[in-house]
Amino acid sequence: MATTTDTDPIHTDPPPNKQIFILSGQSNMAGRGGVLKKLRRWDGVVPPEAHPHPSIFRLSAKKHWEAACEPLHADIDTKKTCGVGPGMVFANGVRERVGTVALVPCAVGGTAIREWARGEKLYEEMVKRARDSVKGGGEIKAILWFQGESDTSTEHDADAYQGNMEALVANVRRDLALPSLPIIQVALASGLKYTDKVREAQLGMKMENLVCVDAMGLELQEDNLHLTTHSQVILGQMLVDAYFTHFAPPLSNECHSSSH
Repeated sequence: MATTTDTDPIHTDPPPNKQIFILSGQSNMAGRGGVLKKLRRWDGVVPPEAHPHPSIFRLSAKKHWEAACEPLHADIDTKKTCGVGPGMVFANGVRERVGTVALVPCAVGGTAIREWARGEKLYEEMVKRARDSVKGGGEIKAILWFQGESDTSTEHDADAYQGNMEALVANVRRDLALPSLPIIQVALASGLKYTDKVREAQLGMKMENLVCVDAMGLELQEDNLHLTTHSQVILGQMLVDAYFTHFAPPLSNECHSSSH
């Protein structure tokens, strides 16, 4: 198997009909599964559901396509140690039905929703990466969003969460010229004092083509904040189910073009 280094990545362009998914939010989307907090290193364990596959690609921090593998966010969320997130599990779960999957990691740990407002660095970089991802062909199919822990520490931030998230959804759809872009949001599994208030906002949002999966109850690491590797596998599969239930065209073995 070929190996790469940070100075010698293998750039592989996916086919032009690729299905693109944006991964965004904070640390649980970036992935902390298997990260040993005290040692500040990842244990390197990749569950079978998150293994690389020739039809799964990722857009690197330098905006080159390459074969996707864990940790997906290593060159994006650079101030922390990244491990297993839900992205590769999701990609493996959808690839057999959708074909080539192209992931665009954008999540950064410890970031509040206000840092994802239009005009802020994180938001603008996410939009720029999304636009770059379609330059060689392909279609952005959904944004997978897992964020909010950083908004649970004060009542003010928790109260403002729903309005800020609704603005983010509206802005990113406008800026990408995709008015019906599907968004799959994850309701928090952890947080601080006002977690319930942020979760209530996440679970209660009523916007077209915005659905929510609930991570509450998934096993957390000993920091009571980050999902374990096993939990990330479950979450990735929940995201697959949500995508196919709400957004993917149904499977069919027959042509409906003239079946009336």
